Amino acid sequence: MSDYRHPRQDALFLLNELIDIEALCQQGGEEEVTADLIAAVLEEAARFGRERLAPSNRIGDLNPARLEADGVQESPGFAEIYRAFCDAGWPSLIGPAAYGGQALPNALSLAVHEIWNSANLAWALCPLLTQGAMEALIAHGSDDLKSQWLEKLVSGEWTGTMNLTEPDAGSDLAAIRTRAVPEGDHYRISGQKIFITWGDHRMADNIVHLVLARLPDAPPGVKGISMFLVPKCLLNADGSPGARNDLRAVSLEHKLGIHGSPTCVMSYGDNGGAIGYLIGEAHRGLQCMFTMMNSARQAVGLQGLAVAERAYQAARDYARERVQGEIEGQRVTIIHHPDVRRMLAQMKAANEAMRGLMYEAAAEVDRARLARAEDDRAAHRARVALYTPIVKGWLTELAQEVTSLAVQVHGGMGYVEETGVAQYYRDARILPIYEGTTGIQALDLVGRKIAADGGQALAALLEDIAGTLRDADRVSAHLRETLAAALQSTRDTLTALMQRQQTDPLCAQTGSVALLMQLGYLCGGWMHLRAAQRAGEQLEQGLGDDAFLRARRMTAEVYADQLLPRCFALSHAVLAGSEQLMALNEEQF
Repeated sequence: MSDYRHPRQDALFLLNELIDIEALCQQGGEEEVTADLIAAVLEEAARFGRERLAPSNRIGDLNPARLEADGVQESPGFAEIYRAFCDAGWPSLIGPAAYGGQALPNALSLAVHEIWNSANLAWALCPLLTQGAMEALIAHGSDDLKSQWLEKLVSGEWTGTMNLTEPDAGSDLAAIRTRAVPEGDHYRISGQKIFITWGDHRMADNIVHLVLARLPDAPPGVKGISMFLVPKCLLNADGSPGARNDLRAVSLEHKLGIHGSPTCVMSYGDNGGAIGYLIGEAHRGLQCMFTMMNSARQAVGLQGLAVAERAYQAARDYARERVQGEIEGQRVTIIHHPDVRRMLAQMKAANEAMRGLMYEAAAEVDRARLARAEDDRAAHRARVALYTPIVKGWLTELAQEVTSLAVQVHGGMGYVEETGVAQYYRDARILPIYEGTTGIQALDLVGRKIAADGGQALAALLEDIAGTLRDADRVSAHLRETLAAALQSTRDTLTALMQRQQTDPLCAQTGSVALLMQLGYLCGGWMHLRAAQRAGEQLEQGLGDDAFLRARRMTAEVYADQLLPRCFALSHAVLAGSEQLMALNEEQF
């Protein structure tokens, strides 16, 4: 099984050269964030990921969490790793300083989370969800709730979860039935929630569940949803965890992958009602949820990149070692065969495109936070909103291809569990499903993110890509021309789609996933163009690592050859319309 090695050089190149995170933070008054600090944080994170997390990945796959009489027992060794993780201060990376956090940039945090998720995706889900709960509480919680709960979430001493859907609801949150009945300064929660990742475990002293429920006077539909903080353990007068609340995990799902992550069915109120506390305003839980959900959606996109990187490394290492076939009479390792090289180069190009877009999307969160003018803040927030469904949908779908190619490079051995690469393929399969399927992301992109402002945010993004093309003078004509053609194809597609909508109202819905993927490949090409331009500038100036910079430029050419042309085929799929799809009746499927 291949060892995990963090692609530190590429991460630093993106953070320092494409995003210029040091300058961004200094302009926002955060002078303590320097290139040296960023390099030190990534180096230490990579060491923890390599030495502690990566060796536990296979252990969690072979020894899943199990439900016992007194709750969920996590996979062997996970609790010890989590304690070391908290002792090192990793959970507090971007937490507010007022609650014990380090208040470091979001882009740096995402780069660090790439390490955790590459090293052990199942384990990394726990701190990832805690961060989402923390952000929801910061944005919507009362001062009293923040003072009671936030510091321990920031430190990682307590973990957090999202409790959204129910057995009869699925993605339709309007159908949830969990009840919340007022009782003094709190509420009594009763109902059942499903698919609750890390809903129970013994790694932390307390678990803070954020639960969607309905008040007795709630209007129907999503406008009647409220959000509640429902802890596993109630607090003593001194703030320490005390008596168990009326909630429990009643079963664990048996899943295709991420075996080390307990996915729980949670029951609330079997014995009178679990005590919970309202977050935000009554009947405004959907707003609170989307703070958490949007954070989670970007994080799931990151998971796609992370597991794809781990799969690529395994395939590359195997291809360097596996001897098979001859070239000019000499036995060679399979990396010498053109088709294996095609697969590896395609995987590398995909990963670098995904990493570029992921880091750029994370930096937009920092730009929105640090911008001084309201107009600038609004523009960056709009870009974050536009990026979110693309990051979640495109990265996780492309991860399916990369992890599948990793199995293919291994040949028959890839289909054998002992080599380990099949686990990445299995683990990745959940990513286009949870936190909103790719279809839901695509509908959100078309129906909310593009339509909400009449396409202004998207137009601004496309103009930024055009601006980069105008200024790109250190890249090949082939790369520039291919991206320019893909940009024009996308613009033409959007124009034709608006016209087609007038006669085919379902056209946008049936073509939404193809449009999301087209924008993903286009943005990936943009990231490669920017990287190739900066690499060319550094090579001319004699800066940086020549081998890395030249490889970065060559990988951009691979992307232009192998992946960017998909934009043109996707244009046809976007505009195919709904007529043929909707003409089939149920019996014809």
